[in-house]
Amino acid sequence: MEKPTLVIMAAGMGSRYGGMKQMDPMDEYGHLIMDFSIYDAVQSGFKRVVIIIKRSNLQDFRECIGNRLEQYVDVEYVFQDMVLPEGYQVPEGRVKPFGTGHAVLCCAPVIHGPFMVINADDYYGRHAFELMYEFLTTHQDDTVYHYAMAGYQLENTLSESGSVARGVCRLKPSRGSYPYLSGIQERTCIEKRESGAAYSEDGGETWVKLQEGSTVSMNFWGFTESILEELEKRFRTFLDENLEKNPLKCEYFLPFVVNELLEEGKADVCVLPTADRWYGVTYKEDKEAVVKAIREMKRKGLYPERLWEE
Repeated sequence: MEKPTLVIMAAGMGSRYGGMKQMDPMDEYGHLIMDFSIYDAVQSGFKRVVIIIKRSNLQDFRECIGNRLEQYVDVEYVFQDMVLPEGYQVPEGRVKPFGTGHAVLCCAPVIHGPFMVINADDYYGRHAFELMYEFLTTHQDDTVYHYAMAGYQLENTLSESGSVARGVCRLKPSRGSYPYLSGIQERTCIEKRESGAAYSEDGGETWVKLQEGSTVSMNFWGFTESILEELEKRFRTFLDENLEKNPLKCEYFLPFVVNELLEEGKADVCVLPTADRWYGVTYKEDKEAVVKAIREMKRKGLYPERLWEE
């Protein structure tokens, strides 16, 4: 079996953050959030990293992170270009990338074997990487595809600065050590409220409480190569259904494809539960909390002051 690859999605535009949050340093040494993810991945066994970026940001990524990583892990860049399959055209005026499903599909030429996918601007904690590496090195497809995702407790993933989008998971009873995914309901507006976490579907007019301890997806996935073929086949269908009615903003989301495969019985998804606290920078105001958390984790000895020095 091929050794698993870490894939990092870093081509997003950071509209709510107000800039390229993927390249915003989180300590005095210039470490980005993805520095800590890559460090945790390397400590867990990963030896190869593929970073998905916009072509125009290549030099910036090399200077911010790539150059200092290359002696510790194999680094490769993939561009999420505004390119569609033959017969389709990018709508005039579109600058927004086509979503996480399209981002992963762009990696197909360089992926050989199992791989995991994360966001560049999310801090996930070491435990999830350890669980995922063990899963990817011990599972292969048979009559169905065998995938995995890290399951986070909703309360550990909320922002103090505003609403967030989360995939709220429905779980099947455990088969062995871990539960399995039944489906994901994307909630694009979840907030901390006095009565607990709640979501709104009408711009904040009404709120529906979410169950405490709900499992959510943070785009921390483990796949075999089979997902790439499925993404390619389903992308044309997505474009046929969405490109005309929402030309500037429609997005091909990775969880939507996973949901379809679950509904069709073509895949199962093992949910690897972690109690680690998520940190991220959805909003500019979130950065202070992330910087503080990283400083505290260093104080406790979870990370060295400088990650990439012997």
